[in-house]
Amino acid sequence: MSRPIILGIVGDSAAGKTTLTRGIAQILGEDQVTAICTDDYHRYDRQQRKEMGISALNPDCNYIDIIQQHLKLLQEGEAILKPIYNHSTGKFDPPEYVQPKKFVVVEGLLGYATGIARDYYDAKVYLAPPEPLRHSWKIKRDTRKRGYSEDQVRTQLTQREPDSDAFIRPQRKWSDVIVSFYPPDNDQTQEDLLLNVRLILRPTIPHPDFTHILHDQGSHLGDAIRLGLDRDMGKPVDVLEIDGHATAEQVQELERVLCSEVPFLSQFCSLEGNQNIGKVVGTTGETLQSYPLALTQLIITYHMLKADKVQQQLVSN
Repeated sequence: MSRPIILGIVGDSAAGKTTLTRGIAQILGEDQVTAICTDDYHRYDRQQRKEMGISALNPDCNYIDIIQQHLKLLQEGEAILKPIYNHSTGKFDPPEYVQPKKFVVVEGLLGYATGIARDYYDAKVYLAPPEPLRHSWKIKRDTRKRGYSEDQVRTQLTQREPDSDAFIRPQRKWSDVIVSFYPPDNDQTQEDLLLNVRLILRPTIPHPDFTHILHDQGSHLGDAIRLGLDRDMGKPVDVLEIDGHATAEQVQELERVLCSEVPFLSQFCSLEGNQNIGKVVGTTGETLQSYPLALTQLIITYHMLKADKVQQQLVSN
């Protein structure tokens, strides 16, 4: 039997990991996806961390060895007894029995902290929004959902900055796709629905070939969707940028490229037919659709289905 396909999604606190994980699960079907959060593997609860003066971003504050063990078991199709950290109470709830499904999405702060852990992923994504935007997201989330005051969140961001720089951001270099949602013209006050996305496609895995419809000088898709060459951490990469004002027609042309390379992705592609793609909840509570988010989800789904196809071919041979 083919083994589960494991996707990693890593980024700093409030970088959008859970939102992206949830969206991919909705596209593939939640009955096909097991979602794991590595933040559940903290060694210490909130009060203990405060007393010790250690942040949850520090590997020493997490059971990295157990994360590695569980990744190995999940890849082998075995169930795990996963810990649960309750972000509302700051304490641990009873562990849960988790059986891997066809696809496993592992998201959290320190998923790529060791070479052993990194070897278990079929594709690795790193989320890197601009820091002012991430700070805004964290303030909104922690004040609305976790009971913090705005001053408390700002203080925590300042205190955690050295650990973010030392332990979280260096994981970027191990990723296959780097996702950066950002406001147009660097306007940090923009509604999330209008965010652009910059996808750095590193040559560590084969990416979809967009070159026949996009090139450095632009294309008939206009300025809203651009493909170019750049360097990331000193190495050459392809960069795909999609603006928040891209039209459905422009986005659907890129969808057709994805679907032509992996035919069974077509059932997930149509933005008209699949209403689960690219959903964003606006400030007034309405649910709207973001085309940059939709294409980001589809490109990541493409890699998961591609890895599954390769795995099935290996099993059949």
